[in-house]
Amino acid sequence: MRSSNEVTPSVVLEFAREQGVQVVDLRFSDLHGLWHHISYPIAQLTINSFRDGFGIDGSSIRGWAAIHESDMLLIPDPSTHVMDPFVEIPTMAMIADVIDPVTRQRYDRDPRYIATKAEMYLASSGLADEAMFGAEAQFFIFDNVSFDQSANQGFYYIDADEGRWNSARRENNLGYRPRYGEGYFPVSPTDHHHDLRTEMLLMMQECGLDVECHHHQVASGGQGEIDLHYAPLLRAADAMMLYKYVVRNVARQHGKTATFMPKPLFGDNGNSMHTHQSLWKEGKPLFFGDGYAGLSDIALWYIGGLIKHGPALAALTAPTTNSYKRLSAGLDAPVNLAYSRRNRSAACRIPLYSSAPEAKRVEYRPPDPSCNPYIAFSAMLMAGLDGIENRIDPGSPLDKDIYDLGPEELQKVPSIPASLEGALDELSVDYQFLLKGDVFTEDLLETYIAYKREKEVNALRLRPHPHEFTMYYDI
Repeated sequence: MRSSNEVTPSVVLEFAREQGVQVVDLRFSDLHGLWHHISYPIAQLTINSFRDGFGIDGSSIRGWAAIHESDMLLIPDPSTHVMDPFVEIPTMAMIADVIDPVTRQRYDRDPRYIATKAEMYLASSGLADEAMFGAEAQFFIFDNVSFDQSANQGFYYIDADEGRWNSARRENNLGYRPRYGEGYFPVSPTDHHHDLRTEMLLMMQECGLDVECHHHQVASGGQGEIDLHYAPLLRAADAMMLYKYVVRNVARQHGKTATFMPKPLFGDNGNSMHTHQSLWKEGKPLFFGDGYAGLSDIALWYIGGLIKHGPALAALTAPTTNSYKRLSAGLDAPVNLAYSRRNRSAACRIPLYSSAPEAKRVEYRPPDPSCNPYIAFSAMLMAGLDGIENRIDPGSPLDKDIYDLGPEELQKVPSIPASLEGALDELSVDYQFLLKGDVFTEDLLETYIAYKREKEVNALRLRPHPHEFTMYYDI
């Protein structure tokens, strides 16, 4: 993504002329991380548009304004302009900030504003001037998916040419499907989607994303991962929104469907979004030091904040009922809040690929890609900063397989809640660290928690599950 200092409205308008743009598409995120958009003829975009904005009705966006206060303005961020490669008519897309037209202030429920405020709070704290985030979002590529729920039926059905469960197919079966939990790094023909992921990677680069690599992931069913280079928090969140857009649309162009749902397959690994993070000041990395695994005290305190607030963070970093199908013991799920070098069964891992100071970072492993990156990155930063400000001791590292610990040892290790409801309960009592600098507001958190309880936790609780018929129909 481009630096915001490099791009002016005039540069954007000249770019639009050079590219023959006919339509400008403005995008913004709802509270839960879904991108929305509205399109205008390019003639509507002028220098003044970057000051005056475009009016929209915000009352139908999940978690936003009530109908009596629904008027909102979208102010395009010129540094985010990109040609949309998936539409037929030449279209330039930009991410927009949401403004209250009455106060002319940023809208508190705009997730992008939360990320902006998190960066502002970091700068004002004097602890650091940049928070770098690098997320590894995983996804599945399926051939077909169908699902429905009504009063008398509920089902889902997934089909994938790389699905291990399709090994018994009689027609069009050429074999070469990864075994459950054994899909890490196989070459073709076991890796069915190498070319498809390569196309995604090249398309991301064309859109300005800094891509490191792509590969097959552990699960069957076409699980993949494309890694982005780290970037400052807001830019990293912008990049993740564009990343998802590219993955879904390239898959669709090939007659396939990509999903970031945390746990669509029973008995195989789920989708995670391990998030690497570090703090910098005046161009120098602050996590490098002479402590455990080459970490500084600042890094260890940051880890202490992640561990202390981990149960509450889960409501924002693993924000769906399905997230906790992944966050259950086994299958590499980091449910225990501990830290370690190299050990992937710890919630906080310190990668040791390089001894360079700038490579020193903390990888937080509980998040999954169903989260809103603006909210999740901001919440993790606020937890880490609280750890630094209060010098929270993360305890001793755990350099052995957590899943092999005995009951007495395991009881001493704090863990992620077992359900979204449990995570929301934790957030409802542990949220003060999020309110510092007005990064999050009580109103936003109350709205978020109430929505999740009513529309997701209770909605699932009220519906019979297909497996209940297997267990209970003849009871």
